[in-house]
Amino acid sequence: MTIMPLIVLGSLVFALCIAGILEYQFHLKSLSSIPLRIHVNGTRGKSSVTRLVAAGLREGGLRTFAKTTGTAPRVIDSEGKDRIIHRLRLPSIGEQVRLLSYFASQKPDAVVIECMAVQPQYQWIAEHQMVKSHIGVITNVRPDHLDEMGPTEDDVARSLCNTVPIDSVLITGEDQKPEILKEIADDNGSLFIKSDESTIKQVELDRFHYMEHPSNIAVALDVCHQAGVNRVTALKGMYKVQPDVGALIAWTLNLNNKKLQFINGMAANDPVSTLQIWKFIMDRYVNSDGTCIFFNSRDDRPSRTMQMIELTLQEIKPDYFFIRGDKVKKTVDSFINHSPKTNIEIIGLENPIEEVISKFRNLPHNTLIYAIGNQVGAGQEILKKVSEYKYNG
Repeated sequence: MTIMPLIVLGSLVFALCIAGILEYQFHLKSLSSIPLRIHVNGTRGKSSVTRLVAAGLREGGLRTFAKTTGTAPRVIDSEGKDRIIHRLRLPSIGEQVRLLSYFASQKPDAVVIECMAVQPQYQWIAEHQMVKSHIGVITNVRPDHLDEMGPTEDDVARSLCNTVPIDSVLITGEDQKPEILKEIADDNGSLFIKSDESTIKQVELDRFHYMEHPSNIAVALDVCHQAGVNRVTALKGMYKVQPDVGALIAWTLNLNNKKLQFINGMAANDPVSTLQIWKFIMDRYVNSDGTCIFFNSRDDRPSRTMQMIELTLQEIKPDYFFIRGDKVKKTVDSFINHSPKTNIEIIGLENPIEEVISKFRNLPHNTLIYAIGNQVGAGQEILKKVSEYKYNG
């Protein structure tokens, strides 16, 4: 009586194994139909680099498809048009397999795909089982997702290296831990290329209709070069790119007949990237008459909230500091001595978004507002509200 259930169970296991083998063989066939596969990983800038590379390759005549995860996941077709990914379930790296199958059916010359895995084991699967890239990219290494990839920055670097391809090419803009990335690339038999952001001229930066990081452009240009697209052609395509929702945007706001400069840096929600962006924008907005940091916090990330408050008061020291968050006063009091002249105001998470706008209305003319913190959810709502006051004159 007990033998029959075991036979049924064994048959089911055998059938599942056969189905898995057949599915993997079908996936390998899909991959073989994509001549050039580019896998983009890193802490910051993945979506931007994915878009830049795809735009450069398209301009070079390659039929290119791309997929970003970013603030809002998108598929970018061969004409550069965004298609929203509508998910009926929680995000899963299995999504990459389905998309690669779809891309293969479109007979592409190249596919650029952003890594959506965070845990080290899933990052390895994403590259070595799913994408098997010809060119791998690690944009940079920053202290983020430490619970999954940490606890140290070296650990984050080695975790990201799970997507270093075998016998291929690795391109990176990382400037703090390049030796770790090179070590893994050498072990995997892949050519290591360190991009140089100093090669990006100011005149080239000025041609972008949004604020793009020189490092992202340098990495994307190196990828395009490896794919056979020259610099001039690649840049021509990149200037046309539609930026990711989380891209570094710059708006002039008109509030109470006062002009304010608003920079959205909320997508870069780790302290290192946030400070780098601050230095970057200060070089471009030297004539502002005052500075304001707007920090949109998350109540489920108290350690990150403390880091951002510490960064603002110890390093940035703005004239005004608006914090949208709860239970932050004690942290503010701990660091206020580093910037005693900063005017600090706290806005509760349950308060209406209009209160944020009200704080901006009271700022002096020509103040530079740098928005940092969390962009998903309320952050997007705040940006939508702020955009209503864009100056179009």
